[in-house]
Amino acid sequence: MKFIDEATIEIAAGAGGNGCASFRREKFIPKGGPDGGDGGRGGSVWLVADRNINTLIDFRYARKHQAKSGEHGRGADCYGAGGSDIELRVPVGTVITDAETGAKLVDMIAHGQRALLARGGRGGLGNLHFKSSINRTPRQFTKGEPGERRKLNMELRVLADVGLLGLPNAGKSTLIRAVSNARPKVADYPFTTLHPHLGVVRIGPEQSFVIADIPGLIEGAAEGAGLGHQFLRHLSRTDLLLHLVDCMPSEGEDPVRGARAIAGELRKYDEKLYRKPRWFVLNKIDLVPAGERETLIEAFRRRLRTKAPIFPVSAATGEGCRELMSAVARFLVTQRARHESDAGDVDARFSEGAEHAKDGA
Repeated sequence: MKFIDEATIEIAAGAGGNGCASFRREKFIPKGGPDGGDGGRGGSVWLVADRNINTLIDFRYARKHQAKSGEHGRGADCYGAGGSDIELRVPVGTVITDAETGAKLVDMIAHGQRALLARGGRGGLGNLHFKSSINRTPRQFTKGEPGERRKLNMELRVLADVGLLGLPNAGKSTLIRAVSNARPKVADYPFTTLHPHLGVVRIGPEQSFVIADIPGLIEGAAEGAGLGHQFLRHLSRTDLLLHLVDCMPSEGEDPVRGARAIAGELRKYDEKLYRKPRWFVLNKIDLVPAGERETLIEAFRRRLRTKAPIFPVSAATGEGCRELMSAVARFLVTQRARHESDAGDVDARFSEGAEHAKDGA
């Protein structure tokens, strides 16, 4: 299936049915009075997150989605039937924004999550509602309201704890194959990976995390070089970035210069993403003699002027991969505990503010 992570659609909820102006007409019952029913409500458009879907391809080719309108009211106190709602099922991690205002409407982060995108119009009132002691024969009725219409942008951002980034052929796909159940294509030419891959890394029976591999970046990605910044959005939800560096690149290439170029492209794309915790992974360490590895790591740290952790690994042989994943797992446990603590502080402040408001009232 083709991987599509962006789409623009138009949605329209159904209009409400018109109310009816009618009077009871039966033999031997003169002046039967009003009996016009109400119109039915229009159908609404709902969004549902589904973990069994992993692409927005359905919305690339079906761009208009219309819910049914409600039926008009009829005589004999008959109310119009309501229009049926429609559900648009999207992958977990889809972000919906208004195409005209750019406002973020909803972020679908959990399986089964539902969100109302467009509300159906209310049905009109029949003349049954307008009768009174001084208005025995009302001829008034109201028309149904139109349904909401919107133009929306859909953007898929995969849910992952850790993201891999680096130059093409740095070994990202080989690493994710070595440490997880993902099986992306691996070859000896650049841009083998054309769309993101997710893999589950299992540290123990009850401990695991999700790692994401995206296509490689090159210098000038902000101007559209290579695949550009097209897939960096998939790293926005991660807690940690692993920056893979080929410690034994081809002749004429400098690992430090390449690492700086990737950092620069990350900063051009999003300052917030640039400031995420980022560890350096020196890949293909098996090609370096054992006695020269410490010198290589220290030289890399000194030239790059970084205090971030540096892990030497060999994705091809598996050397150092277990130690790297164990360190990542420990970091994620700390991050999750911190997130829970922050959430608890927010809840406490909210409760305290509510109590003050109650006392003040």
